[in-house]
Amino acid sequence: MINYVDVCFGLCWGDEGKGKIVSFLSKYGNYDFVCRWAGGNNAGHTIYLNGIRYKTHLIPSGVFFKKKSIIGPDCVINVEGFKEEIQYLKDNGFDTNLIKVSPKAHVITGEHIEEDKKKYYKVQGTTAKGIGPCYRDKYGRTGIQAKDIEYFKDYLWDEKLYGNILCEGAQGFWLDINYGNYPYITSSTTLPYGACSLGFSPKKIRNIYGASKIYDTRSGTDPLFPDSLLKDTHFESIGKAGEEYGTTTGRKRKVKWLNLDKLVEAINYSGTTDIIISKVDILKIVNKYEIIFKNKNVKFTDIDEMKLFITINLKELCLDLNQIYFSCDKEIVEGFKIEY
Repeated sequence: MINYVDVCFGLCWGDEGKGKIVSFLSKYGNYDFVCRWAGGNNAGHTIYLNGIRYKTHLIPSGVFFKKKSIIGPDCVINVEGFKEEIQYLKDNGFDTNLIKVSPKAHVITGEHIEEDKKKYYKVQGTTAKGIGPCYRDKYGRTGIQAKDIEYFKDYLWDEKLYGNILCEGAQGFWLDINYGNYPYITSSTTLPYGACSLGFSPKKIRNIYGASKIYDTRSGTDPLFPDSLLKDTHFESIGKAGEEYGTTTGRKRKVKWLNLDKLVEAINYSGTTDIIISKVDILKIVNKYEIIFKNKNVKFTDIDEMKLFITINLKELCLDLNQIYFSCDKEIVEGFKIEY
């Protein structure tokens, strides 16, 4: 029997620091499973464990904390990428027997990757991992599922969930196939309701942890994030201080001031109950404090004034939001609570 489900997902354009939140929840939360519900190895999560940095692109973060880690039916999976991650985890002493793959997850082929490189990589700024073509074939009912591939036979999941579950999102709200700036988006559902594809009722969802940064970033191509942002001295200094490079591609991320209007919309559409806004220390390094609110730029004298303004407006405009936390770059915020 499933007791409850908690979900952690990104409220922006990906790269919001979900990895450290899921890491914290996996370590200290009483979860039986940590599950991915969408996307493939176009995602990237960074985990810090005992001072050591680890990266995964497809395999859920629960494996680092001895939790059953599930790749769900609405994920797409690259066999070679999966093999590489399995070997990487084995080499670093983690138990890969905890990792299971839904038999219904679709397999990315070499043809998918080549098509992505030729048609979408430069035009739409994809990660060239074959994600879009694979999802197209899935919904065209011509795809290949994990259960059809001999390699996955020892990893196939029995599709049974029980106890307490943590679901780990990939990308972010504004990269969602429906809500993002189409076609400069991902090919799957990034919103929390997509997690129900793992096999549970939405009524089981207890907490929705939404991740954001104190400034906005975007990898890849998007007219809302023009290349001119890369030449802005303020944004360049923020990107440098925050080490804003894509986990999967290594591409330099474009930086903008936090758009509070977009953040409020994402919180309300997703039903976010707890928000963690990270990298507040980065703005302190560059000593610039600014956001966009009601389509206007609002400047502040220091980080405390900025945090207060954000807190007041989020509490007023986001009725389902219970808790607001601020954190630094590589740390989960002190006082962050897990409900039992």
